[in-house]
Amino acid sequence: MRYCINCCIHLLPNDLHRQCFRCRGPNHNNQKCPVCKGESKTPLYADSKQMKLLAVLEVRTDHSESWNGFFCLRKGKLCSLIFGLIIMTLVMASYILTGAKHGLLLIPSPFHYGAFTSNPSLMDNESLSDMKDHYQPSKMNISYVKDYPSIKLIIDTITSKIEFITRQRPDLEELRKQEPHMFSVIPNKFLPNSKNPCWYEEYRGNTTTDPYATNSYALYSKRFRTIFDYLRKVFWNHLYHYNDKHYRLRCLPHFYIIGQPKCGTTDLYDRLRLHPDVRFSAIKEPHWWTRKRFGIIRLRDGFHDRYPVEDYLDLFDLAAHQIQGVLQSEAAKEHGKMNNIVIGEASASTMWDNNAWIFFYDNSTEGEPPFLIQDFIHAFQPNAKLIIMLRDPVERLYSDYLYFASANKSVEDFHEKVAESLQLFENCMLDYSLRACVYNNTLNNAMPVRLQVGLYVVYLLDWLTVFNKEQILVLRLEDHASNVKYTMHMVFQFLDLGPLSEKQEALITKSPASNTRRPEDRSLGPMLPTTKAILRDFYRPFNTKLAQVLFDDAFLWKRT
Repeated sequence: MRYCINCCIHLLPNDLHRQCFRCRGPNHNNQKCPVCKGESKTPLYADSKQMKLLAVLEVRTDHSESWNGFFCLRKGKLCSLIFGLIIMTLVMASYILTGAKHGLLLIPSPFHYGAFTSNPSLMDNESLSDMKDHYQPSKMNISYVKDYPSIKLIIDTITSKIEFITRQRPDLEELRKQEPHMFSVIPNKFLPNSKNPCWYEEYRGNTTTDPYATNSYALYSKRFRTIFDYLRKVFWNHLYHYNDKHYRLRCLPHFYIIGQPKCGTTDLYDRLRLHPDVRFSAIKEPHWWTRKRFGIIRLRDGFHDRYPVEDYLDLFDLAAHQIQGVLQSEAAKEHGKMNNIVIGEASASTMWDNNAWIFFYDNSTEGEPPFLIQDFIHAFQPNAKLIIMLRDPVERLYSDYLYFASANKSVEDFHEKVAESLQLFENCMLDYSLRACVYNNTLNNAMPVRLQVGLYVVYLLDWLTVFNKEQILVLRLEDHASNVKYTMHMVFQFLDLGPLSEKQEALITKSPASNTRRPEDRSLGPMLPTTKAILRDFYRPFNTKLAQVLFDDAFLWKRT
């Protein structure tokens, strides 16, 4: 391994540094060279012994001024290769073991992105592999800046750019053009004697036909195959026969628990499904409206075949069978008994996740999605009821980090990820509107933590453009945790559910909480005080607006 003494440049065995007389090869003569004459500089050679990362290079006098022979040449190449592999191994191990923290690595982390592209049209027809190309290296590596004043400047910039502008609601014909198949399957009227939205659909298969053979939920997930095996066995028993034709009862949910993640939606779901008048989809979180209908299983894995609406409706067949039993009972036939069973769906992504729009809808609105999930739900179910469970967004983000981070979790790592995400969000806000940044797929996938999920009021205001306030119940996890009985009564009243016996009510309200923090995550303790102060400042203007919209100062989360 050779080095140019004058320039300190690493040279390969056969390489020549043409600008330097000292590197003119093995026949170079110091006494005859006009530049080197009279100099007694000594070339450096790496020890031929196996070297470690911090090995000391020996200084030797060069009597022959080069390695002679083929064996020495091969020996130099081998030594260089070993040295390079050692460095590469240690760098990779450093990333894996330390999570690229504290600036201890030999090279900077590749996951720091800077300015947003100023041209929204560049995002049209963007491939998943090109998502991060919109970001340029940042001038300031904010991930390692832990002083509060520096990050506060970023938050102040974001706050100065916040504008809550009412979106334009698309008309029904525009929605039909986007999803013609969905509109051909779901009718615009439902059975009048059922509280839950249901209808009869002609079934054209025969007794040997598997009605769930092509269901994507059954094909792509082993967890759900048991459910579909049972549905296959009982399918023909629940068909309605009329005029030599077979009909199956199809249903949509009467209500949706639409958000937010890590805000207690699982606990609410587990308690609510114990009510005798409530049924849920076969899967707690189908994520159909937000992901599966676009063919997204995991966004990082790219797109799969889109799940048709029929696959989504299959998830409500178990509940539909029970509703059909009520509708075909003697009491219903003779006295017009009303079905009071209602179906719920609890995908916590429904409120906020519109990340897929950029790949399927025309981007003609300066980065803002022209269609949102709620536009389509309202088109089919203008009377749907929506339940939202929220918590202090600062604590929600930390809980989200602890739940989804795979390894190397620590309060310091969380702090760095928050700081980096804030810088990315600021870069977006400098060029785009608040709504464009909140629904920006590229930004949301680049941020190490999901800051945007805690911007509750942005999503709520967009839902209020299509649904009335009376159709939306907003709860706080803090209230639910302190008084489960009170919040569950609010939900029962909102859904207009039937009365409960004392035993049934005790079962619902006294059950232990679901989906609590794991012991290993609890041992990490609370986030750093500086991190909490930073997040408090970031979320403050959004919480203030939320409290104004809901006329409830509890949503300021001042005491938490």
